[in-house]
Amino acid sequence: MLKRIWIIFVSRNREFYRDKSGFGWNIVFPFFIIIGFSIIFNQDDRTEYKIGVIGNGNNIKKEISRQYGNFRHTKFMEFIPVDNIVSGREKLVHHRIDMLIDPGQGIYWKSESSPKSYLAEKILQAANYSAEDESFITGTVEGREIPYFEWLFPGVLGMNMMFSALFGVGYTVVRDRKHGVLKRLSVTPLVPFEFLTAHIISRMFALFITTSVVYTGCSLLYGFENRGSYFSLMVVFSLGGFSMISLALIIASRSSSEEFAGGFLNLLTWPMMLLSEVWFSLEGARPWVRNIARLFPLTHLTGGVRKIMNDGATLYDIRYNVFALTAMTVIFLTLGSVLFRWRKAD
Repeated sequence: MLKRIWIIFVSRNREFYRDKSGFGWNIVFPFFIIIGFSIIFNQDDRTEYKIGVIGNGNNIKKEISRQYGNFRHTKFMEFIPVDNIVSGREKLVHHRIDMLIDPGQGIYWKSESSPKSYLAEKILQAANYSAEDESFITGTVEGREIPYFEWLFPGVLGMNMMFSALFGVGYTVVRDRKHGVLKRLSVTPLVPFEFLTAHIISRMFALFITTSVVYTGCSLLYGFENRGSYFSLMVVFSLGGFSMISLALIIASRSSSEEFAGGFLNLLTWPMMLLSEVWFSLEGARPWVRNIARLFPLTHLTGGVRKIMNDGATLYDIRYNVFALTAMTVIFLTLGSVLFRWRKAD
């Protein structure tokens, strides 16, 4: 059995590396994203700002009530209730909100590394029309602030793994079924479990190589750091890769149409990429949107890696993400094995 798995594993690796355009794109594409954002982000022109408000907003310090009222009526502002200062500051340094305000104390906090936080502060200051009125005062954010690019980096790594896993495995299996390769393999001693196992190991091997190259290159260019354990990082990357490869096997389990597989993969990847907090936080989004996002493996992969790299979290700290990825892997792999067929449907 191990010999047959090894033969399929080697053949899939050779197929991947011989496709120089696909292999190169998996490495170059994340660099384009990081470099592009590093150039244009300081000119961010989006008009929506997320303001965290401590308390219910009814208990307002009398001296700043006029300024706060004017600020609340400014267009393109979203005011998000925050339970306390500690959770509010954590959201601020992780770019989940652009400013934190305590109207009861007349204090606000901003992020020194966020252009949107800077502009929100200017809007707040401009809301105090009268020089005679008392104004908000600036609070101090304790702890290390996380630059946006450092916050973005784990999401880019996860997105690159998602595309490589879903399209790499999905298209390969569908193409082999369409061209009769799987039909010929079905009359050999190879069983579906061995074939799928070899596919998973081969793609994980490729994912680790490309992700390692991208991680090392971006770390050298921008000085990104991993503040957690590399072992924890490897565990989360492994679980995330396994879960998305297993998901690809479900899509490719019976289909023999590359067009259908491509359309279905696009239908799956775009919502996953937009709702998994790769590019922006879902803080303040509707509950049903956040619940849908939790169904995607990329959400838990990005969240877990981000907490390890940015905050130095342990596997216990991200146990919910680890459990979710493990459960998804088991469910997806089981369904893929049950649904898998060697031949095209008649």
